Amino acid sequence: MVLKTFGWSFAVTALGLVAAVFYGGWTAFGIVAILTVLEISLSFDNAVVNAGILKKMNAFWQKIFLTVGVLIAVFGMRLVFPVVIVAISAKIGPIEAVDLALNDKNMYEQLVTDAHPSIAAFGGMFLLMIFLDFIFEDRDIKWLAWLERPLAKLGKIDMLSACIALIVLVITSMTFAANAHQHGGVHVDKAQTVLVSGILGLITYMVVGGLSGYFENKLEEEEEAEHEAEEEAKKTGSPVSAVAMAGKAAFFMFLYLEVLDASFSFDGVIGAFAITNDIVLMALGLGIGAMYVRSLTVYLVRQGTLDDYVYLEHGAHYAIGALAVILLVTIQYEINEVITGLVGVVLIGWSFWSSVRRNKRLELEGSLVEA
Repeated sequence: MVLKTFGWSFAVTALGLVAAVFYGGWTAFGIVAILTVLEISLSFDNAVVNAGILKKMNAFWQKIFLTVGVLIAVFGMRLVFPVVIVAISAKIGPIEAVDLALNDKNMYEQLVTDAHPSIAAFGGMFLLMIFLDFIFEDRDIKWLAWLERPLAKLGKIDMLSACIALIVLVITSMTFAANAHQHGGVHVDKAQTVLVSGILGLITYMVVGGLSGYFENKLEEEEEAEHEAEEEAKKTGSPVSAVAMAGKAAFFMFLYLEVLDASFSFDGVIGAFAITNDIVLMALGLGIGAMYVRSLTVYLVRQGTLDDYVYLEHGAHYAIGALAVILLVTIQYEINEVITGLVGVVLIGWSFWSSVRRNKRLELEGSLVEA
């Protein structure tokens, strides 16, 4: 099971590390290995959240997620995305941006760093909306009940998540406006960039998440109708089919997963510059890490881990909330990547431990009832 799920990840790891040695010797090998660990540690919460969505898809779309999705994640977000950001922010052509990435690594790093506020605002708002929608939803299973019960009651207010997210964005952009006033207008454009990028992140979440939710609900309705009409279908000889609707639902959920993965990868791409500004090594290390995150997602689905450890999804969403705040804070202040990774690991580890304790308690209660 492990080899079947992680086989491609192991193969890509071997090829990537060999390529690193040929490209830059053993120093490059070490850098790629470090970047791989960085990506996995920063994106473990991504795997848990992805698993919660992916388990609703059939085997075909899980394979699409592991093939086409990997190409988008590795080449799109880890290689093409930084180049596109540089091209847009520096107002140069994509070929010039690639040339800059390969031949003037210091300037390339500086341009990506200058584009960080817009990247962080977009990703931060997208992730913040995911977190807010999760904590404001009333759930049968509650992890931190003392916090989640009152938040679920507040969640009955329409559009509360969007209102809070917009308030956070306005406060964030106003911080830049204040700084601009103090520094003679240097940060005025940056404040506007943060506001626009954050709104775009919010719109992206609403469009992609809304379409995904719409078709998911349609699929559930179709499945209910199919279940109710099973006996009649046998008599009439015209069985109900929900294949087309399932395809649409899965397609938009796949799009949602890709945007989600993109938002998660922002911190990894930016954090990678603390280790190297070589785009080739960055793509190799982060790409290998992205493969493991995807394999881990599928492993969690196939093992039913989220069903066995019910608080894992809660911990992952709290980690998302923490990452959203960290991304927004990094617009103004530098935060070490180790802290970012540890926050997610601690929250997920805590939720896993809570799940284990819950399972043991239920087993004990069950044995007492039987006795």
